[in-house]
This record gives sequence, C-alpha cells and structure tokens, in this order.
Amino acid sequence: MNAHSPPRNVRWMPVGVFIVASFLLSWLVCLPLWVDAGGLASPATTWVLPVVMFTPLLATALMTLTVDRGALGAQVRRLGIWPLESAHRTIVLTVVAIVLLPLTIAAGLTISACLGLVQLDLDEFSGFAAALPGNVQEAVPVRTLVIVQLVSIPVAAVLNGFLAFGEEIGWRGWLLPELQPLGVWPAVLLTGAIWGAWHSPLILLGYNFNQPNPLGVVAMIVGCTAVGVVIGWLRIWSNSVWPAVFGHGALNATGGLVVLLSSDETAPNLLLAGPLGAGTVIAVATVALLVVLVRKTTSTNRGWLRSRNLSP
Repeated sequence: MNAHSPPRNVRWMPVGVFIVASFLLSWLVCLPLWVDAGGLASPATTWVLPVVMFTPLLATALMTLTVDRGALGAQVRRLGIWPLESAHRTIVLTVVAIVLLPLTIAAGLTISACLGLVQLDLDEFSGFAAALPGNVQEAVPVRTLVIVQLVSIPVAAVLNGFLAFGEEIGWRGWLLPELQPLGVWPAVLLTGAIWGAWHSPLILLGYNFNQPNPLGVVAMIVGCTAVGVVIGWLRIWSNSVWPAVFGHGALNATGGLVVLLSSDETAPNLLLAGPLGAGTVIAVATVALLVVLVRKTTSTNRGWLRSRNLSP
C-alpha cells in the first residue's frame, strides 16, 4: 500500500494506536523539561529537541512490527522510502520542496509585513544585529552574516532532513496513506492537524510562539495544518516520502527568517509573523485556493469541450 493505493477504509484502530503511541512518546521524551524548573532553558533541551523528532518513527516501527507485519521490502515501499516509483519526479519534487518551503515562509513574512503585523529592517537588519554578541559584529558585517544565513538555507535543509525523517516517516510515510480513504484533502488536513497537536509538550513550555498556553497549541495546529498541505501534496505527487522529508528540513532551516529580517524596534509577534504564524497560513491558504480553482476550472473546461466533441 502506498500514497496512490490507500486501503479501501480507514483502519481506525491502528491509526488510533499510532497517534496515542507517538503522543505518549513525545511527552515521555519531553518530561525532563517539565521536571526541570528551567523548562526550555534546561540543559536537557539540547538533546530533547532532536530526540523527540524520532518519536513518530518509533510509533511507525511499532505499527510495522505489530499491525502491518510483512516483508521488509513491502514495508519500506509502503512508507515511500524505496524503491522510487519515479526517480526523476522524486528528485525534481525534492528540489522543489527545498525551494518552495522557504519561499512559503518568506511569502508569509511578506504578508505579515504588508498587514503591519511585523516591522522589518532590510537595511541594517537591526533585530538580528541586536541578538549577536558585540565581538561578532565587529569581526563580520551584519549584512554579510545575513547573506550567509540565507544562502545556506538549502544546505541546512538537507542537513535538517536527517532529523525531519524521524517525523515524516510517521506523518506522511505511515499516517497520510492510512487516512486517504477519507479523501485526499481531508487526509492531508487531518495529518497536518495531528502533526501540530503532537508538538503540545514543547508548545506548552513556550516553544515556537512564546505562548505556553492553549492558544499556542491552537496556533501550532493551525500552522502545521497549513504547511502540512504543501508537504502532504509533495508526498502524494511523488509517491515518495523524500520530498516531504527535505521539505520539512527546509521549513526548519527557515524558521529563524523573521529574526533575521525583523527590526529591533518592535519584537516580532511569532503568532502573527513566525514561520507558522498568521502570514504563513494566509500564504498557504491563498495558494491552495488558487490550485483548487485552477483544477476546477480546468476540469470544467475539459467537460465543456467533451460535451461538444472538441476535446483532442
């Protein structure tokens, strides 16, 4: 079974077990941060953040060993790891993912700036400069550091792909195909929402939005659902998990863009202008709406041509 040939019905029991397992493992790994009064300032954060990204992989391993038992080759194929249905399409869409996700975040930041939700400084990069130690600013011009950061995003996307694999093998490798009997759009949206909720143990500590409360969790669910549309469709179009893996890596590599480009006069509100903030949600929703309208118009035109025997 793969993204193009899902089961006829959703296997709700395995899906439920997978979700519970991935959530429980996430909370278990994050427990040291909850026990430590420092929260995200705890020294344990340095290993908790990367390790927690592999909890969906562990949940997937649990499912493949207990529910989806079968030949290893069949399991690897089902998860979209190997073999590639089309190496050319997979490579092209992987490159598209590495470019598209940063552009999506940049578009969201642009929208936030146009709506007055964030103040940017594209001349002095004062927000980024304020976060740098004085000796670094004296040694290297801030503008040079910004250029280096931007140029290195594709490289960072590939490097981050190693950690992103731990998540994507679960969300877009195992879960998305399982939910596809609901329909492609419901499956993509629901997978993104579950992905967002899975971040709760970190979000409730103030991670990502500086909102250690239910509002932060809701914002994460909305943001991940939006970005999950892009990543989910990359998985479906390629029938491979790799574009989703490196798209996720590119998303993480671009997470600091708002800090890089913001002004030091007003601290950016990450709910509005962060990588998963309101601007990004608007950007993804706009593109998704255009895709739906274009597909609908194309389908209507084809039907009109066929009705008049004018189609080629």
